[in-house]
Amino acid sequence: MENKGILVINPGSTSTKIGVFENDQLVFEKNIHHNNEEIEQLNTIEDQISFRKNIIFSVLKENNYDVNNLALIMARGGLLKPVLSGVYHVNETMLHDLKHAPKFHASNLAGLIANEIAEKQNIKAYIADPVVVDELSNLARFTGHPEFSRISIFHALNQKAVARKYAASIDKKYEDLNLIVTHIGGGITVGAHEKGKVIDVNQGYDGEGPFSPERSGTVPSGDLIKKAFSGEYTEKEMHEMIVGKGGVSAYLGTNNMIEVENRVEAGDEKATEVLEAMCYQISKTIGSMAVALKGNVDAILITGGVAHSDFVTAKIEEYTKFIAPNSVFPGEDELEALAYNGSLILQNSIEINTYQ
Repeated sequence: MENKGILVINPGSTSTKIGVFENDQLVFEKNIHHNNEEIEQLNTIEDQISFRKNIIFSVLKENNYDVNNLALIMARGGLLKPVLSGVYHVNETMLHDLKHAPKFHASNLAGLIANEIAEKQNIKAYIADPVVVDELSNLARFTGHPEFSRISIFHALNQKAVARKYAASIDKKYEDLNLIVTHIGGGITVGAHEKGKVIDVNQGYDGEGPFSPERSGTVPSGDLIKKAFSGEYTEKEMHEMIVGKGGVSAYLGTNNMIEVENRVEAGDEKATEVLEAMCYQISKTIGSMAVALKGNVDAILITGGVAHSDFVTAKIEEYTKFIAPNSVFPGEDELEALAYNGSLILQNSIEINTYQ
């Protein structure tokens, strides 16, 4: 009997999400939470790989899943060199770059873990639409100074998956539509999708665009320079001010958006103003992406964990409905999106790219 199982791996800083799919159907999924004490004891990337790999095997065993039934493994892409959208085989060049990336992100572990499991099972591992998908137009790369250039790091996997899902829902092809896709999670990215390519997107990973639950977004550059040279902060503290301890967290002392919404419902005026300000900034970014598409926008799609908030989605629609209709796809479809790409591989209906 031909193997048909697809194992999907998506690590976060304190969690590892996995799913097993067969014939486009979810067999089971598990969000494995790791406490901070466990993670802090893992001093190297190799320690992280071994720790998470062993837990994945344990979860598969607990769910009585025969690992010998796996046909391939799909992993979330990490901080690699810029690539075009698509599926990539995990090769030696990719493994090297995942281990030696200038900035470490938990997503870098996915391909490394997938490769070790794949080698053990004598199958192949792949990634699809990593965060470094780069389809920016040349004009979108300009910043205003030749020492700096805008780069593309965004929620490519979820944005592309939601765009394709929306296109299918109206019996159109993703490549035939102009869409603005907004992913609202711990970080926020807003992409201008022109006929299947993301020609512009804010680099939300380390500080561009609207502020988010834990990131400051674009801040006044002059004030930022003064803070950096004031002697009051270390480089690490400055970075945390922008990424990790910025945004809603800095204003309200929490990045838990459910807690923030509860405070809004209880009449907390500060929480209400901060949440409205975040929606306002998101909407302004959507407006800028409408300009990138020259006003030819078929729909505005809102996705990510915070898209579960009726308050947030209603506020954004209030500001942006004049541009195009809003459609909401709450949550993250990353496991499903990876599995979908895996099924295309098994059907030999997608080109497999080589990472170089």
